[in-house]
Amino acid sequence: MSYKGIKIAALICVLLPFGGCKAEKTISKQENVVSGTRDVFAMDTYMNMTVYGANAEKALDEAEKRIFKLESELSATSDTSEIWKLDHSDGKAVEMSEDTAELIGEALDMCGKTYGCLDITVYPILKEWGFTTGEYRIPEKAKIDELLSKVGYTNVKKEGKSIKLPEDVQIDLGAVAKGYTSDEILDIMRSYDVRSAIINLGGNVQTLGKKPDGSDWKIAVRDPFQPETDMCVVETSDRSVITSGNYERFFIGDDGKRYCHIIDPVDGYPADNGYVSVTVIGSSGIVCDALSTAVFVAGTEKAPEIMRDFADYEFIVVTDDEKIHFTQGISEHFKNISSMPAEVIAFD
Repeated sequence: MSYKGIKIAALICVLLPFGGCKAEKTISKQENVVSGTRDVFAMDTYMNMTVYGANAEKALDEAEKRIFKLESELSATSDTSEIWKLDHSDGKAVEMSEDTAELIGEALDMCGKTYGCLDITVYPILKEWGFTTGEYRIPEKAKIDELLSKVGYTNVKKEGKSIKLPEDVQIDLGAVAKGYTSDEILDIMRSYDVRSAIINLGGNVQTLGKKPDGSDWKIAVRDPFQPETDMCVVETSDRSVITSGNYERFFIGDDGKRYCHIIDPVDGYPADNGYVSVTVIGSSGIVCDALSTAVFVAGTEKAPEIMRDFADYEFIVVTDDEKIHFTQGISEHFKNISSMPAEVIAFD
């Protein structure tokens, strides 16, 4: 399965228990607040959902079912999924479910809005580098150039729920799938009148409302240079906090260079454009997910344009010279706990 891997860049400050490969159900009462928590392994990562409300258990049951349904539809590596069937359709149009068609449409929209820095058609190149199997290698440039000739999100044709890919073009929704899933989970929580919840999909953190005591949630973001430690803490509510970094999934080549799993669609190589970590905070999980990848790929030169276009979203970026930059909108809710200098991004 080719999602973003086990993303641990943004973690809840209070450690949450993770079960094995199946969900565990617990319902408890703390300070007269009915709460429920659920651990799930899906989309190749550990997930935890903690909700507060009288219908906590029902909401968790429904959310768990939704996660596994989306996983079955969206996996690029499972031969029973819709994405796999599309990727092996030999140029023929394929009728998708409403979920998959909607997500492809939203992903293509974000590809356009990020000037192609996000491109869901780089999947064959990702495979060639070995990131889908763990059999890492540095491909020959001629092979990369051959695969690059097939890359381009505009090659994906969508008419309603019908999707058509040219032959040898394949897509992967790993850059948006968990963000979309977290949005869907929050819709379920609201339908059960849950007003306080925190969802952690392998590091993709989504909050609903505030904590039961009325305070904001505190989300810690990992230090990309020392991933076992935290870099900063962000206080937020009703927002997603999603990070992409070069330390999540990578290998060291024979040349001694680090190669990460985020592919630059311009040259077919792992992105190396000045950023080592990008965190996005905003109301939409899918938008935050897409932007964390796109801004990482865009790097120090191109990213400011994308950030300006998404002024309703906040960004925390870490450069390869070990500096933290963050947008003005979170300045009062941002605490640097690292040794790196941190400053507000100044747009020209």
